[in-house]
Amino acid sequence: MRLRITTPLDTVIDEVGVLVLSAEDASGCFGIQPCHADFLTSLVVSVVSWCSADGGRHYCAVRGGVLTVTGRSGSGCQELAIATREAVPGDDLAHLDRDIVTQFDRELEADRGARVDSTRLQLNAIRQIVRHLQPGGPGSGDFS
Repeated sequence: MRLRITTPLDTVIDEVGVLVLSAEDASGCFGIQPCHADFLTSLVVSVVSWCSADGGRHYCAVRGGVLTVTGRSGSGCQELAIATREAVPGDDLAHLDRDIVTQFDRELEADRGARVDSTRLQLNAIRQIVRHLQPGGPGSGDFS
């Protein structure tokens, strides 16, 4: 199988000869082996791992993303494609799991907090506009 892990700015991994891939989505961990049915899922912040034909085990921390498995019939080589916002490859699972995934989780929580703050500001602005436009409100007046 061929594995590609891409971010908006770079192709982080492009490897042929992948024997098995392990990843994690909202339902939990799963594995992909050769001749797997075509598949599409949304990944969570996690570490993707795979075994290559040379017997090596490799890892890549991903900040969520989408995994597609295609090419089961016909081409002979299945394509495993992961599109993610950020990816950090490495061969030290402990470091990736402890440091990188924790960092991704912190950044994700900060992004959520920023979105909540932005939504609050928008709602307050809408409330002020509605208050000023209501009859008898501070913004009403005789324009004749």
